Amino acid sequence: MSAPARFDRGHTDDLMSFLAASPSPYHAVANTAERLEKAGFRQVAETDAWDAVASGHGGRYVLRGGAVVAWYVPEGAEPHTPFHIIGAHTDSPSLRVKPRPDSGAQGWRQVGVEIYGGPLLNSWLDRDLGLAGRLSLRDGSSVLVNVDRPLLRVPQLAIHLDRSVSGEGLKLDKQRHMQPVWGLGDDVLDGDLIAFLEQEAGLAAGSVAGWDLMTHPVEPPAYLGRDRELVAGPRMDNLLSVHAGVAALTAVAASGAPLAGIPVLAAFDHEENGSQSDTGADGPLLGSVLERSVLARGGSLEDRARAFAGSVCLSSDTGHAVHPNYAERHDPTHHPRVNGGPLLKVNVNNRYATDGSGRAVFAAACERAGVPFQSFVSNNSMPCGTTIGPITAARHGIRTVDIGVAILSMHSVRELCGADDPFLLANALTAFLEG
Repeated sequence: MSAPARFDRGHTDDLMSFLAASPSPYHAVANTAERLEKAGFRQVAETDAWDAVASGHGGRYVLRGGAVVAWYVPEGAEPHTPFHIIGAHTDSPSLRVKPRPDSGAQGWRQVGVEIYGGPLLNSWLDRDLGLAGRLSLRDGSSVLVNVDRPLLRVPQLAIHLDRSVSGEGLKLDKQRHMQPVWGLGDDVLDGDLIAFLEQEAGLAAGSVAGWDLMTHPVEPPAYLGRDRELVAGPRMDNLLSVHAGVAALTAVAASGAPLAGIPVLAAFDHEENGSQSDTGADGPLLGSVLERSVLARGGSLEDRARAFAGSVCLSSDTGHAVHPNYAERHDPTHHPRVNGGPLLKVNVNNRYATDGSGRAVFAAACERAGVPFQSFVSNNSMPCGTTIGPITAARHGIRTVDIGVAILSMHSVRELCGADDPFLLANALTAFLEG
């Protein structure tokens, strides 16, 4: 038996490829599934009986839309063996295509979009945008589409027409000011955008019955800084954690080392708008998969209760690094820095699920991995965001700890992290799954 892999800067290189290849939650899940398959995992259908397929030793995964749950059953695992879970989410704030997308005015052809989540709207202005997502076909199947070239743009108003913007700040109306242009013409042709995407995807005209589409910046991720110690890129919140979780899970499964629990990766959709969906953390997906895994190994409801009571989830999501231009917005004694190791996120009002016992779990994993970690708490005068952590703890009764990587420009179209932090997180997650 070999020890699990320990990750280095090569992990960050691979993260950049993963970000570029995952412009939508559906692409992120497809890329995750491909990596799991290469590591020997095999897909389990939720509509199949699991007594034969999910009870034995090995790796399995379930896909549902923009979510994936994967787990590895070590040889000899008992039905009541607890789960060691990495939780993350696949979605990011974006501009998403409306049901009737074709619009325009003043000789410009535009695409109607709806604001998804809480994006920094100004960061989407004057960006070359592509279009990606899922097309649902009339025969009941679906295909992924990715126009990864400059196609759309949300043009900003020239300063000559709004000279107050520099002194008073930019004020954007989500309906009037965020509709991108994608061509010229006085006639709005209903169905034009979907017909274009059918061509791009190599589909027959009229075959698309529904869509889940979103814009994305086409500028690739890049190293930044004098010594290339930073990474700039899209959707780090929270594909950085999804990528680290996949790396940790597949490394532990490949090692064949004895494990104290059953390693699990749960990457949900819809975290950015509340997690209340069949693919969100507030839905039944994770609980159903874990319970069925217990029962497939011959367990009872008593075994299920024992397994859940002994389980731990690390809810991994990005957090705030101290901003050099706005240090007063942070707690004065908690200034997390990039490349300082992953964050332990604490909020006594349960916006994060971490408590003292959870801190001990994460501290032990970081110590085993030789990884430093930092504590994050919000300034008392600032509202605190939340994650899937409290939802997971409350819904499943599983001890949950909120962690993540410190970044700047959270919810921008292009976020910024330290180049070392992604692999430091992956090493800490690997140690957690081992123990």
